[in-house]
Order: sequence, then C-alpha cells, then structure tokens
Amino acid sequence: MNQSPFYQFSSPAKLNLFLHIVGRRSDGYHQLETLFQFIDRCDQLQISITDSPAINLLTPIEGVTKEDNLIFKAAKLLQNQTRCQQGAEIKINKILPMGGGLGGGSSNAATVLMALNILWKCQLSLNELTKLGVSLGADVPVFIYGFSAFAQGIGEKLTVKTPKEYWYLVSKPECSISTAEIFTHKDLPRNTPRLSTTEIELKNCHNDCQTLVIKHYPKVANLLSWLLEYAPSRMTGTGACIFTQFNSKAEALLIQSKLPSEVQSFVAKGINESPLLKELKALRDTTKLFK
Repeated sequence: MNQSPFYQFSSPAKLNLFLHIVGRRSDGYHQLETLFQFIDRCDQLQISITDSPAINLLTPIEGVTKEDNLIFKAAKLLQNQTRCQQGAEIKINKILPMGGGLGGGSSNAATVLMALNILWKCQLSLNELTKLGVSLGADVPVFIYGFSAFAQGIGEKLTVKTPKEYWYLVSKPECSISTAEIFTHKDLPRNTPRLSTTEIELKNCHNDCQTLVIKHYPKVANLLSWLLEYAPSRMTGTGACIFTQFNSKAEALLIQSKLPSEVQSFVAKGINESPLLKELKALRDTTKLFK
C-alpha cells in the first residue's frame, strides 16, 4: 500500500457565548440562535492518504466504536459522496474533553472533511462541505466556516461576528453530559424570543440549557456558583464545561490555581479565526493540488 506523509491539522474547541432555543422543527431538530467563538485549545489530527480505500483510525478513542467515531464517519461520508477511491490513515492527539460542550467531535469531523477534500482532490465547495457537515452534527458547519459567527437555524445559517477575544478559564466538573439527553428533555425551554437584531449584547443573552443542567447535575451547579464569585461565568453548549471570562491570562491562571483538585481545567484565548484555515491554505500552496 502506498501512502503519503502524515499532514498535521488543528481541530479547535468552540464556546457558545450564549445559546437560545427559539423553536423546534417537525423533524425534531431545534432552532437555535447562538454566538460561536473559537479558543486556541485544539486536538491535533494527522492524516496520510493511501491508494487503498480503507479508512484506518490509528488512535481509537476509548468507549467509542469506529463506526460511531465522527472522524471515521466524516471520512466515509466524503468518500461516498465523491466516489473517491483513495483512503486514509488518521491519528488524533485528543486533549479536548468529551461530553463538555466544546464541540470536539464536531471539530474533528470538520477538520477531516476540510483536509481530505484537499488531499483527495475532491474539490467540493465550502457550501457542499457545509451540507455534508450538518448531516453529521449541528456544530460542524461553524468549524468548516472557520470564523466566529452568529448562528441561526439548526446551526448552519452563519453570520461572521468578531466578539472580543477574552481570556477564558474553561472548567469541567467530574461529569459528562449527553447532548441528546438535554435536547430531548421535556423541561428544556424551546420558546425564547428571537433576537430582533444581529447586534448582540451578550449581557442580555443566556444559555437555555444551563438551568436544566444545573438542576440535574449538582457538580455543574456547585462549580458554576463558585466561579461566579470571581468573574462572569456561563456554561457552553449543553455542558458540562463552564467558561469564565477574564481580561488577562494572569487573572485566569490565578483563579485556576484556586479550583478544587478534582475539576479539570485549562486557560485559553478566544480567537475569531480557526487556525485550521491557515494550515489548509499552506497545504494548498505547498502541494499545488489545485492548479
């Protein structure tokens, strides 16, 4: 089997700076309004293309079958859609927590779609990739888009935004939360009024999942209450991760040092452009795949 060198790509986390659920479609999908911002905390994917059509994951994720892994599903989806006869070998250095609301799996899927689109010479447009992405998950399109954005619909209608790039302390208590569990819960609010303008005042926004989660997950409730004593804090997505906003890295590190030992945490900078975009541009420039 012939294969290319391994190419490395970033797969960043995201924060939902707010999350409003404004309705529910007949197919069960929720209609959202949210503001996505990336942070400079990333999984790293390494991809090598092969002349065999097999998709091999060289670093399986514990507790996730190959068929359920969004990395594998994204590669197979692109392969089937474009009838590509090549395959890939894929490794991941997974540092983003699962079940945290940071979009790690969706980000991994988007990185695979974007990278293999170039490496396999599929030449799908951004819109075509986005349509594939949304079939894998509502958060995938923003990672394909690559810019912080106000999202509507089920997450696929994106408008570029440039929220202030704060420093964040991201904390995760000892629990993981199923997105499906939260979005199917009978007590989840589903009728928040739509924003009347795309000029967003974050102080007037909230996370519709947060009240439900803290009611059923006391570890999230206790951590959020503790963090609010120090700085503005909010849950991202369906949790369990909470982001706390600071003007400087030093402030964030100081509060991190006070966290209980059982809480996972890291400090990261908000960024309004995904690092993947520059990596993909460099790949196109160096490999000259599109002439």
